[in-house]
Amino acid sequence: MEHSSVDQTTAAPTTAAPSTAAPTTAAPTTAAPRPGTASGSGAGPNVRPDGILPEAAQVERLLFELKKVIVGQDRAIERMLTCLLAGGHCLLESVPGLAKTLSVETLASAVGGTFSRIQFTPDLLPADVIGTRIYRASTEQFDVELGPVFANFVLADEINRAPAKVQSALLEIMAERQVTIGGKRHEAPDPFLVLATQNPIESEGVYPLPEAQRDRFLMKVVIGYPTPAEEVEIVQRMGTNPPHAEQALSLEQVQHLQQAVDRVFVDRSVLEYAVNLVLCTRTPENFGLPELRAYIELGASPRASLGLIRAGRALALLRGRSYLTPQDVFDVAPEIMRHRMLLSYEALAQDVDVEQVLARVLSTVPAPRLTPVQNGTDPYHGATTDAAPWNAAPVGATPVPWGNGTP
Repeated sequence: MEHSSVDQTTAAPTTAAPSTAAPTTAAPTTAAPRPGTASGSGAGPNVRPDGILPEAAQVERLLFELKKVIVGQDRAIERMLTCLLAGGHCLLESVPGLAKTLSVETLASAVGGTFSRIQFTPDLLPADVIGTRIYRASTEQFDVELGPVFANFVLADEINRAPAKVQSALLEIMAERQVTIGGKRHEAPDPFLVLATQNPIESEGVYPLPEAQRDRFLMKVVIGYPTPAEEVEIVQRMGTNPPHAEQALSLEQVQHLQQAVDRVFVDRSVLEYAVNLVLCTRTPENFGLPELRAYIELGASPRASLGLIRAGRALALLRGRSYLTPQDVFDVAPEIMRHRMLLSYEALAQDVDVEQVLARVLSTVPAPRLTPVQNGTDPYHGATTDAAPWNAAPVGATPVPWGNGTP
């Protein structure tokens, strides 16, 4: 598992991010060593001789336990683990048959937590999800019967098939980790992770998730078709005696890993970079992208800024580092921001999707260089990005069309 910020683009999954160019940074050298992390010499009390944190080795065991069952989907698996470490919820979107449900079930069994699957249907009621009060004639009292959401891992399968009132029933427990029934508060177990799946191609009997519901998910992961070689492996592996994941971590170890994420160091320049990415979706004209103003109806919320740092910290720990780099923020930005942006009717008319808008944003906002500055100026402001200019084509090549085909 690579832990150098220079080599991160090769260590990431092969699925490309919306932008083909990523900011090139160096590891922070001016930050003081933190307790329990690597010191300036590259070694510390909690660092292995190869420089990788022991927490990363634990996550690596969990990662390869998932790979015993799931073929391919490297980026999706890495993002699911990032949500687990960051304590956020994940929305999985793909066409049927791409192992969304199997991935969630495998993750739950590899961690050893309780698992509940809720199949969302149009006739589902909120009480079927969170629980209700039941009158017991034998005791002449009302008892609270908790719903299936009280589990460590909750799979909300085809969440867009349930009406809005059922989707809203998940808001409180997803955001506050609690449910109020009969005037009493019931806490969700720790750790608690909701992984929801939805099918984007169906329109009958489907209720699109409202913006407030989508914003509660830390990430939206879009899963694509496997490669021909991966599909051959799927048929060979899952045809007879499909493998099963063994428990690689305990719930206590997961809690310790989540606490380790909080200790990942974040330089202020990286934090400003994450905030600027979000601000660019609200006021693109301030970042030299006035043409995007007509395509963005609503930019990303402050939850996106919090999510970029939180998920970036988890990804940094997953990659064996005790500090956050702009590359980590860049890598998680598509999953953090794609479901928090609302495009205008003009974008729909011009055939512009959110991935194209994010590609513009990620390739334009400059990333900081975490290196000592000799002239005493600010190491962030005035820095330029190594990303290629938008819509740039190789010499002699035809520019790539965007939107309605206009270069």
